[in-house]
Amino acid sequence: MPKEIPGFYYDAEKNRYFPYKGPIPGSSRKPPPFNLSSKSKKIDGVCKCMKLRRDKLLQAREVCGNVISSTKGKLNFQMEYQKRQASHPLIWKYHETDRMGNSALEHVDVNVTSSHGIIKREILLTGGSNDSLNIVQVGKVGHEFDPPQSYMADCVWPLNIGQGAEHRDLSRHIWSSDTAMTYMPSNISCIKMLKRPSFPIDDTASKHILITTLGSDRSGGLVYLLDLSKPLDFNLNFPIHREGFREVASFKQTLWGADCDSNGRLAVIGTNTGAALLNMETGRTTWMYRCKSDMLSIQIDHTGNLILCGLRNGAIVTVDARQKQLKRNTHTSPSISMPSSVCCLASLKLYDQYFLASSMDGSIKLYDHRLTQRGPIQSYDGNVNSHSRLELGVDPSEKFVLSGGEDCYLRLWNIPSGKMLFEDRFMDSVPSAVCWPRIDGNISFLTIELSYFMFYTNFLLGLLGEEKGMQNYRYSGKDHSSGAWLGSYDGIFYSSWL
Repeated sequence: MPKEIPGFYYDAEKNRYFPYKGPIPGSSRKPPPFNLSSKSKKIDGVCKCMKLRRDKLLQAREVCGNVISSTKGKLNFQMEYQKRQASHPLIWKYHETDRMGNSALEHVDVNVTSSHGIIKREILLTGGSNDSLNIVQVGKVGHEFDPPQSYMADCVWPLNIGQGAEHRDLSRHIWSSDTAMTYMPSNISCIKMLKRPSFPIDDTASKHILITTLGSDRSGGLVYLLDLSKPLDFNLNFPIHREGFREVASFKQTLWGADCDSNGRLAVIGTNTGAALLNMETGRTTWMYRCKSDMLSIQIDHTGNLILCGLRNGAIVTVDARQKQLKRNTHTSPSISMPSSVCCLASLKLYDQYFLASSMDGSIKLYDHRLTQRGPIQSYDGNVNSHSRLELGVDPSEKFVLSGGEDCYLRLWNIPSGKMLFEDRFMDSVPSAVCWPRIDGNISFLTIELSYFMFYTNFLLGLLGEEKGMQNYRYSGKDHSSGAWLGSYDGIFYSSWL
């Protein structure tokens, strides 16, 4: 494979490297500014500047390089390309998956036992409102299931794409069977991977999944640990009947959510009476923060020292895990007060001082730990909510955040600018759960950069008359670094814009 050279791309047909940016032969050294906003307009109050064709954007890169001039100043080609892709996703709905993934979703790579030996497969763990926990295989194969059950998919957005066989192949196929499903004691409130693999990926790295149940009128919530480090055999019973699935702790309280540290040894549990620290190896529980308001969302920052607690009364409290908090009382002043009940918190890893917070009045805000007394540093307007615990989804590059609304719309914003890039309705229930494939951050960026390179190469082929190759790449669906799984009462959806 040709060696990567910064600032150059490799042309296989000509067997040589070419620079990414000009000057193009015959062009001036200082090209005129390329106006990116000349064809942009606003529709229904939503920014629709993505109307500009991607080939025009790539032409601008040919002339201007990675920094493109516009009437709004200097723009980054990579960021503009991402925003244009994100504003035109392809979305599919999987039939017969209603009530299957509206509570929680998690995507992970695992090893699976097959007739060909041990092979790597992608699986989607889904928690539904019917108390079910499912292991769904992702991909165009289902031979590990006996008998396999395939969930067919239809493209539901955009509606003008057509429904021929050519477009049905765009979706990511999912498969399951009766042996890959079990019922939990109550509704699942959280499914989260404990340990993320390092880069490069070690196939022997342990994969443990933290699963919590909400609890019921008869009993409190439970904490489980699902071990996926060993190969799965879907012809056997569900892992709940094996040593790979065990109960770690039981609570008398309602368990609203959970998070874990980077080592996967400690987890924090948000309950209706406060925050508990749980040792996943011993099952020992220590109360860190007591309160009289339900803790609807809880997050650990990248250092593992600070714990963000989002309460039903609208307060966001920061707890230092290094201090003894058992005696802490309910009169502690909150770091932030949201307009309504806090329904979701999401820490950003690339910008370690930033975190997103949403509340039940529809507000979505971006905060800086160092400047909480000054209020939010960015707001994301347009979402609709009144009482639902709606999950925020942040893509692997941490450029975009999406959320469902009680009006059954899905909305996506650019995190740095706060502009809404996508708003549409393609389901009849609230999009309540979301997850991106669990890929290490370095791999995600590498995949995204490869996407830009591939599209750029296909664009050049298009200039040479190879338009078919360029079109096929746009709809190939082979890159899933910017694909999100969505869960609602209507069923499971998949959205991809790369």
